[in-house]
Amino acid sequence: MDAGPGAAPHPARGRPGAPSSATRAPGAPWARFSAWLECVCVVTFDLELGQALELVYPSDSRLTDKEVGPALWERTSPGEQALTRFPVFQKSSICYLSFPDSHSGCLGDTQFSFRIRQCGGQRHLWHPDDRHGDSGVPVSLQREAAHYFGYVYFRQVKDSSVKRGYFQKALLSLIAPEYFDKLVPCLEAVCSEIDQWPAPMPGQTLNLPVMGVVLQVHIPSRADKPESSPPKQCGHENLLPAPVVLSSVHELDLFRCFQPVLAHVQMLWELMLLGEPLVVLAPSPAVSSEMVLALTSCLQPLKFCCDYRPYFTVHDSEFKEFTTRTQAPPNVVLGVTNPFFIKTLQHWPHILRIGEPRMSGDLPKQVKLKKPSRLKTLDTKPGLYTAYTAHLHRDKALLRRLLKGLQRERPSDLLSALLRRHLLELTQSFIIPLEHYMASLMPLQKSITPWKTPPQIRPFRQDDFLRSLEHSGPQLTCMLKGDWLGLYRRFFKSPHFDGWYRQRHKEMAQKLEALHLEAICEAQNIEIWMKDKSEVEVVDLVLKLRERLVRAQGHQLPVKEATMKRARLYIETVVRSLPMDLQVVLCSP
Repeated sequence: MDAGPGAAPHPARGRPGAPSSATRAPGAPWARFSAWLECVCVVTFDLELGQALELVYPSDSRLTDKEVGPALWERTSPGEQALTRFPVFQKSSICYLSFPDSHSGCLGDTQFSFRIRQCGGQRHLWHPDDRHGDSGVPVSLQREAAHYFGYVYFRQVKDSSVKRGYFQKALLSLIAPEYFDKLVPCLEAVCSEIDQWPAPMPGQTLNLPVMGVVLQVHIPSRADKPESSPPKQCGHENLLPAPVVLSSVHELDLFRCFQPVLAHVQMLWELMLLGEPLVVLAPSPAVSSEMVLALTSCLQPLKFCCDYRPYFTVHDSEFKEFTTRTQAPPNVVLGVTNPFFIKTLQHWPHILRIGEPRMSGDLPKQVKLKKPSRLKTLDTKPGLYTAYTAHLHRDKALLRRLLKGLQRERPSDLLSALLRRHLLELTQSFIIPLEHYMASLMPLQKSITPWKTPPQIRPFRQDDFLRSLEHSGPQLTCMLKGDWLGLYRRFFKSPHFDGWYRQRHKEMAQKLEALHLEAICEAQNIEIWMKDKSEVEVVDLVLKLRERLVRAQGHQLPVKEATMKRARLYIETVVRSLPMDLQVVLCSP
């Protein structure tokens, strides 16, 4: 659920943070605010101290010298609530990420985003109902437990009262312009408004008032069809003021982001699919962060399982980790603006250098494929520096359609929809054979009996899958030719295959448990089964049924309400058959 950099406060694919001394239980002050945002902070530039934290709101965050938040920290997927804790980060790293580096030359207002690893452990999350959590969220948009997402609104203007002639602050776009005029009272009022918003829930369309504007947003759900229009909110036709409808809370203007690399969009899709290390060197944090977010979103509906940093600086605490030459480059997509990285990351296999984006009647000059050996420490020209050879042939028809639409001055959102649809269909064509093969590993439902341990999911055998492609491969749904087998073989070694397989295996195991629970609840002979069973076996059945019932009630198992009702009755029947002393033990809270 990525919002574009600098977007108004709305549900976004933020990241959970680390524990601190502060917790917010349901009903506590700022509990509703915490369902959407972590905090809003202001960072200013001090001529003597450098970047400095000026303000944190809400003020109860209790940040220490090592805790700081430079921009708006947006929360994870819909419904994450209290037992919240604030981030623990290295101050210098966060402050530097709130400012474009000196090579960007940003004057005026700039909006960008960054992603940073949390420190000090994971935050404890509280979900009153997991329907507000990940169970209803598309897999590609589910929360993480290890990162925060920061959104920055940076302003730099002439100021003759300051020696260097500028004052600089960072904040988010909707709040920032008013804050710069009205300062703290404005920030307090906005945060109080957000604290009245309902919790973000998958599948719902919400009307969110803020600063005299009503934002109408649809929270993405697994039930949504790809590229479908968000459902309209009923009963609010006469809202005053009329709501500002946001067509998407997480999608970028993909066409604008990919304009200089359209000729190589499929190669970049392959690099993302394979989890290859990639550096994006851009002229500003805004261009850098949008390109990185666009690249990581082009695999949807597949979840992006690698690390990525929309904006990264030499002052980041992980600089040494990412630039070391003593080991292979990590699986990271790194957005940078400092040309110094060309020398420092020269050993990385793929480097994309891009210029300023521009919208005109003609397609911008496309970056060229260049060998890594042509990288220069200084004055490196735009290009995709890589020795990688694409497995699939380029879709020339797509490029012609996009160019034709641009020449006819079609709206950018239509061209983005065309490009997104192409990437979606490409990803689906790649994933569908994997899904079909994975489904064949599931035991047949008729093999699941009430009083026996359910059969296991069969192992994924790569050679068997590759043989199946002859009759059920991507050629059935995709016209592109190329070395699909070679692409799958490399995919098996990537973090994305591991992430996809673990997720699918988990879902199948949960389905297997649910089918077994249904089989037990539909059995008519539980009394007969209990006749020749020891008390230990009967108690074991009660404990297992209760454990599955708890998981089903928490939406961790796909079980119908009727099945859960039968399970409760079965538990009562079995418990009543036991001696009174065991009944007391099993019925105790």
